[in-house]
Amino acid sequence: MAISEFVVSIFGPVLELFAPIVPGRTFPALFELEMFHRALIAAILVTIVAGFYGSFLLMRNLALMGDGLAHVSFGGVAIGIVLGATAPLWYALLLSVISAILIFELQERDLLTGDASIAIFLTGMLALGLVVLRIWGGGITSDIEGYLFGNLLLIDYEDLDLILLVSIFSLGSLFVLHDSLLATTIDAVAARVQGLPVRWIGLWFSVTIAAVVVSMVQVIGTLLVTALLVTPAATAQLVGKSYRGCMLWTQFFGLSAVFLGLFLSFELDTGSGSMIALVSAILFGIVLTGKTLYFNRTKNVNP
Repeated sequence: MAISEFVVSIFGPVLELFAPIVPGRTFPALFELEMFHRALIAAILVTIVAGFYGSFLLMRNLALMGDGLAHVSFGGVAIGIVLGATAPLWYALLLSVISAILIFELQERDLLTGDASIAIFLTGMLALGLVVLRIWGGGITSDIEGYLFGNLLLIDYEDLDLILLVSIFSLGSLFVLHDSLLATTIDAVAARVQGLPVRWIGLWFSVTIAAVVVSMVQVIGTLLVTALLVTPAATAQLVGKSYRGCMLWTQFFGLSAVFLGLFLSFELDTGSGSMIALVSAILFGIVLTGKTLYFNRTKNVNP
């Protein structure tokens, strides 16, 4: 039994217990379907992982990196589909990891600025995917749209295996290297003086971000990855008063966007990825508006 089948066999019966109490007309029935069990487990996992790493992306001023690697992953997916792969996400993982290493080296050697190198790979690999599909793959199909905009119900056991492996690796390595990553994020020079391997930590972070982004592709889509990787972390920074607080708020906003987005997408018959992205943006707008009004009110009361 594959690891994904084992996980679904454990959590599937638990999810079925929620069917009678979940609101909505069509949403409750999904909790009795095995394909939705896979989808929901995948969505929760990638959201938790994206929350932790998204916070570090913002602190390191690399918010564009997630979006860039998502576009790179689409090129890998396109190549995998053209080659007839049953799990094209593995091709996306390979291409994204290679691109992440190249981007890191370009930055580390001061050959290009971070934004410039990311932008080049973003457009180049997206274009590669589109050209490959046009020439050899028959163009954009419904399956391809699922990778572009996200389609949770397309997640099979092979995809869930990849998501589980990436999640375990990402969370496990972050647990081990958390303090070192935080130190290099806050002050790389001081961390280098303390003897920390700043270069290798940066390389590990880039490669891990690439893997995390690939694991998110079917949940949110290559064009909408930042909705879970960056937006919840940015929303959390508006209300969090400490590093730990921001991390907790990031998880809250990320998971809220996923559950509300899934509920609305099935009730209104819209795409799951686009609805999750929209809800995430709306939550950011609500929090930003509330903070602005509160700040202005406080300023007027205490001139």
